[in-house]
Amino acid sequence: MKIVLKDLPLKFLLKIKFLAILSLLITSNLTGQQTSNKPEREQWFMDMGFGMFIHWSMDSQVGAVISHSMAGASEDYLKRFITELPKTFNPKKFDPNEWAVLAKLAGMKYVVFTTKHHSGFCMWDTKTTSFNILNTPFKRDATREIFDAFRKQGIAIGIYFSPEDFHLLFEKQIPIGRLQNPLHYPANNPDLMALDKAQIKELLSNYGKIDVMFFDGPAEGLKEYAWQLQPDLIVTRGQMQTPEQNLPDKPIPGPWEACFTMGTDWQYKPTNDPHKSGTDIINMLIEIRAKGGNLLLNVGPKPDGEIQIEQEALLREIALWNLVNQEGIQNIRPWEIIKEGDNWFTKSKDNNTVYAFIPGGRTWKYGERKEFIFKTIAGNDQTKVSILGYASELVEYKQGFDAEIYSTQTPLGLAISAVNGHRLYTNNQWPNPVVLKIENVNFIPPKQILEIKSKIDGAK
Repeated sequence: MKIVLKDLPLKFLLKIKFLAILSLLITSNLTGQQTSNKPEREQWFMDMGFGMFIHWSMDSQVGAVISHSMAGASEDYLKRFITELPKTFNPKKFDPNEWAVLAKLAGMKYVVFTTKHHSGFCMWDTKTTSFNILNTPFKRDATREIFDAFRKQGIAIGIYFSPEDFHLLFEKQIPIGRLQNPLHYPANNPDLMALDKAQIKELLSNYGKIDVMFFDGPAEGLKEYAWQLQPDLIVTRGQMQTPEQNLPDKPIPGPWEACFTMGTDWQYKPTNDPHKSGTDIINMLIEIRAKGGNLLLNVGPKPDGEIQIEQEALLREIALWNLVNQEGIQNIRPWEIIKEGDNWFTKSKDNNTVYAFIPGGRTWKYGERKEFIFKTIAGNDQTKVSILGYASELVEYKQGFDAEIYSTQTPLGLAISAVNGHRLYTNNQWPNPVVLKIENVNFIPPKQILEIKSKIDGAK
């Protein structure tokens, strides 16, 4: 007789379900395999908000797109790439301490360095392949020096690691490309899987605590192995959404990370490469944080080891903004409404404090009083409004000037009147957003806003 599940007693079905769950738990405990980031570490990652991505390898010498010039290349090109470029890589101006100080000033809380990009060239002292930085005139472990320098500045350490390895594919005479052949996947290629695991073991065993791992390629079997070695590791790409050079239209639940270049390329590009403005990058950081994500902003050091002057200048502009406004982008979460008009919002994760990012420049000039009404913010007797970095007591060189902030709750929302009086540039032309800190407030749902507006319109 055929028995279907609906014919079985409910108690028996529940017992089967319980035993199945118990079996899964026992199996998980026996294997000891971690399959996701720890929730508390995800919260830590969301607090960080802003990181430095570093794309740097030996092919920076010729300004090529990092690694990808090997894909589909001729055999003679690949031989020159693999044998000739290591002979001349000697970054004599390499000083990772300068990189780390610049990152700290800019407000970056973690760094992610390309220890191995797709080419397979290793930027550390590895025993797994001779295709590494110790076999160049430089003869130093750049990865160790970078990690030491950033740790000294209190910056969390992250590893970029490519599971693909064009050097191994070349040696095995497998056509080089990006995931166009089953053998490009470690899960289908035992030699590639063994190499990747050996290299991950070196990186996660010999370089202290690693906080972040960015797998730029198939991570199945590798991220689980990485968690075995360091369970507190946060895996970004390979485990969470990491949009590249674009932003989502709406907030994404949970941790996510947007990766952006300053110019048009990830690695150093010697030709005329237009860069974003500092204001563009700051606005991008604000939007990403308002949507609940982290910004991983890339630098592409020159072959001699220096950060490009254009990128250094941008980081220093960001550093000034961060010196004033860092509170609004660190340890925050999205506000219930991420934007009103041109003004973005974030919210402190620990209390009812909202940060409103107001465009600067011609929108809000230095020494100018401006009025705002925030429809979704409800104030009360305990509400306090201030401008990050500015005491709102005076405007330099102006006698008897009223720079005080005024706020009141109206039927249409919280009304604020404030003066932009923080002098940051000699010519007073500060183009970047000013941040209002609004403490002890609550959220007004859009439905309630419509009801209030309807009542006001009906009373006219």
